Amino acid sequence: MCGIVGYIGRRQAYPVLIKGLKRLEYRGYDSAGVALITETKGLEVYKTKGKVADLEAYVEDKDVTGTVGIAHTRWATHGEPNATNAHPHISCSGNLALIHNGIIENYTVLKEALQRHGVAFKSSTDTEVLVQLIDYIQQHLKTDLLTAVRLALRQVIGAYAIAILDRNEPNQIIAARKSSPLVVGIGDDEFFLGSDASPIIEYTDKVVYLDDNDIAVLRRGAKEAEFVNFDNEKIEHDVKTVDLDLGQIEKGGYPHFMLKEIFEQPKSLRDCMRGRVNVEANNVVLSAVIDYRKELINARRYIIVACGTSWHASLIGKQLLESICQIPVEVEYASEFRYSNPVIDSRDVVIAISQSGETADTLAAIQLAKERGAFIFGICNAIGSSIPRATNTGCYIHVGPEIGVASTKAFTGQVTVLTMLALALGKARGTINNTDYVNLVRELDSIPQKMEKVLEQNDHVRDISRVFTYARNFLYLGRGYNYPVALEGALKLKEISYIHAEGYPAAEMKHGPIALIDDEMPVVVVATQNPLYDKLMSNIQEIKARNGRVIAIVTEGDEKVKALADEFVELPQTIECLEPLLSTIPLQLLAYHIAVQKGKNVDQPRNLAKSVTVE
Repeated sequence: MCGIVGYIGRRQAYPVLIKGLKRLEYRGYDSAGVALITETKGLEVYKTKGKVADLEAYVEDKDVTGTVGIAHTRWATHGEPNATNAHPHISCSGNLALIHNGIIENYTVLKEALQRHGVAFKSSTDTEVLVQLIDYIQQHLKTDLLTAVRLALRQVIGAYAIAILDRNEPNQIIAARKSSPLVVGIGDDEFFLGSDASPIIEYTDKVVYLDDNDIAVLRRGAKEAEFVNFDNEKIEHDVKTVDLDLGQIEKGGYPHFMLKEIFEQPKSLRDCMRGRVNVEANNVVLSAVIDYRKELINARRYIIVACGTSWHASLIGKQLLESICQIPVEVEYASEFRYSNPVIDSRDVVIAISQSGETADTLAAIQLAKERGAFIFGICNAIGSSIPRATNTGCYIHVGPEIGVASTKAFTGQVTVLTMLALALGKARGTINNTDYVNLVRELDSIPQKMEKVLEQNDHVRDISRVFTYARNFLYLGRGYNYPVALEGALKLKEISYIHAEGYPAAEMKHGPIALIDDEMPVVVVATQNPLYDKLMSNIQEIKARNGRVIAIVTEGDEKVKALADEFVELPQTIECLEPLLSTIPLQLLAYHIAVQKGKNVDQPRNLAKSVTVE
């Protein structure tokens, strides 16, 4: 969601901040702003509705000098998207400027108390309450900024990552976090702030990931950043080295990040499997399964919690784990699980899946499960993020940074990790015979090469997309392992083209959706050659009998479905449980090309954010 950037050091701050905001645009936002300690006027704040480019145009004739500053992209939660509600927010005294990611849950109570003391508010945001509270404490107690921040945060209920400037203490930035990510970059006589490492990596690969209730004090000329808690007790943090190539967060010649990331999937899955899938030894090795064998293989059941695309990957994971490991698995929306008073105890393993590792609902679900004694296993992409640090163990998917808001390579990475987990656990539990195990290991290793064959049909999928840009609705159908693929394909189309689409198990078509089918209803059917093939053939015939338009995803050489379908995309043959790794790719490409044909902003679809760090 919202993005934070900060800088203090020897460079001019404004170019660093603007470049950083552009690197965070993938998070989703509707306004942008910057605060600077300028060389001539002191504290200056510039902000506007719209994109970072609109902010650049707005400040073109403004004073942007100075070597200290903070900047922000806002995704609206409280208050409509406009310049008044954009960050940074300024205190009544004019001394403080603050940026904030998250939600202040008790902002109404705090705001009413401040209003009773004569504080006037300009915006309708929860964030302004925090800057006014800090300012009020500072003015009435005649204290420094750090003390005022510590005292104010004791009164706050909610999630936040904040950064603050004070015109009267111009050589420092104060930052703090609780349940919202914040990274401090350590340079030579300079410090950086970011919601993640992407705006920092150009300047330094040395970072500190703040923990909940940490406050960072970044002072000009200091050799080290200072970290304290709410009691002003010093905290020691290890400096981490970020393994992130700047080229990974650039488009690399592709028109959009989404297309780049679709085409990166063969490489990203090789990276995901590297050191884990050993074809020569016919083995899958996961350190988490080795280190926590007892907890994982003796569990009475697994519960997977996730949101959005990660939830779809979880549905595939459920089938993999139940089939290969003979362990009962439940899949829950994290947003529902956290409020459902679930029956859970120390005999359960909870698997939390999140690309960003910062999904607020998933973090809350983890906390609930930990309180009830469950063992927590995390599957994430972002190294050093909150979920890996909150779990007992887990696996990174290692697919590299995903910039496009609509998830692509993270989905296939999550499915790959779940496949490896099922194989490692199945072998440990003795629930898979050696022949099936070896065949799956070898076939999994071949998937990236088969993905490349699917991607060779990109131009063909683009041609298909031109026919269906007119559509107002789509149906996506699949069976077995490909039912979650149908859900994911429909989600991709909704996210970036704004066409209404629904995914169904194909057998459920007769229980309602068939009423919608006519000559204006495109139906995408994942009809690969697996044990449910004949059932899907019948479904396609039912669609054609009602003049529906069929786009079929078929196995190479299948002439039966191709003869029935209006359009088709062929996939290489693979083992049934690995089909989602191939069948999802043409659906990603179809959504992408339809959205491009309709002139939509593919990488930054409206109303969506990459990392959902608030409820």
